[in-house]
Amino acid sequence: MRHSYYFDYNATTPLDKEVADDVVGVLTKEFGNPSSVHHVGQQARFLLDDYRDRISKVWNCKPSEIVFTSGGTESNNLAILGTVRLLKNKGRHIVTSTIEHHAVLHAIDYLEKFEGFSVTKVGVSSDGFVDPEDVSKAIQPDTILVSIMAANNEIGSIQPVSEIGRICREKDVLFHTDAVQWFGKKAVEDISIFNADLVSVCGHKFHGPKGSGALYVKSPLLPHPILLGGAHENERRAGTENLPNIAGLTSAIEKFTSDPVFQKSEMMKWTQLIRDRIAEISAVKCRSPLDNCLPNTLSFTVKESDGMMLIANFDLEGICVSSGSACSAGSIEPSHVIEALGATKEESSSLVRISMGRENNEEGINHLLECLPKVIEMSRG
Repeated sequence: MRHSYYFDYNATTPLDKEVADDVVGVLTKEFGNPSSVHHVGQQARFLLDDYRDRISKVWNCKPSEIVFTSGGTESNNLAILGTVRLLKNKGRHIVTSTIEHHAVLHAIDYLEKFEGFSVTKVGVSSDGFVDPEDVSKAIQPDTILVSIMAANNEIGSIQPVSEIGRICREKDVLFHTDAVQWFGKKAVEDISIFNADLVSVCGHKFHGPKGSGALYVKSPLLPHPILLGGAHENERRAGTENLPNIAGLTSAIEKFTSDPVFQKSEMMKWTQLIRDRIAEISAVKCRSPLDNCLPNTLSFTVKESDGMMLIANFDLEGICVSSGSACSAGSIEPSHVIEALGATKEESSSLVRISMGRENNEEGINHLLECLPKVIEMSRG
């Protein structure tokens, strides 16, 4: 059986053993519904409240400002749909960027197409950064929400979200940031580092369970729910709470967000080695910025090739990489992020994203470096 070398940590991460133990402990021992009034239900309620309190201590926020969700997509949808529907009588204009995750862009496109909202999508520089001044200029008298991601999932560019949040606050406009790729890779000592009214989080990006997530909602904001049917999560998210996954999310946040599980020094050493190798290949262009980039992420495009061919040939060598957002797996559409950098559709169709993590080692890096020229040659023409 061939060895597998996993380089797709921006898509998902292995479940940490201690986190898994916390999930299984609740899954097997605490079956009560937190909404039930009997003692079994109230024990589950006690745990739910305790998890919320524990996360609030890490983030230095109020427990009531945390809404548990099923992951990043739901957190983004609740932040955007719930907030603009709440404020639609105040205005109907939204500002976002051209490189957001589809969970943000598709939600905003839906609002524009079906609910009468207008949208301004600010562009980015050639290395993938939003200019706060462009956001400031895009804000109109009827703007009610700005949504800019904290770190890009495809190329790793880290956005100046604190500065954008300051601008929004000065203009009395709510600010949401999709911080799904930030957690576990950059320290979060305090949720206020984002300077945002709404912050989206996803557990499986930093060794928590899939199906776990949270949305930070700065008090006293109360977005309209997008799931109806009960008064759960302070009437912001109907549905019986997934207590095992919330246990896992809490554990991962406590373990890995103040002290990031993705170790910067090791990751940056490896990304530099990969940069040096692809710099030797004329058909390859690096798309991740050198500075202000997630330390584990390196993306590039290949002339006269396509992402699906590249991914398949890497896989033949036992190397797991991706071609952009994991939520678009199987898609042959060009990367909207690479297009936003000014690339052609052909270039945008040949994206390879390498994203490293805790389980990578020198053996895997050396295998990747050895295979890179061969795979790229095989995938061209």
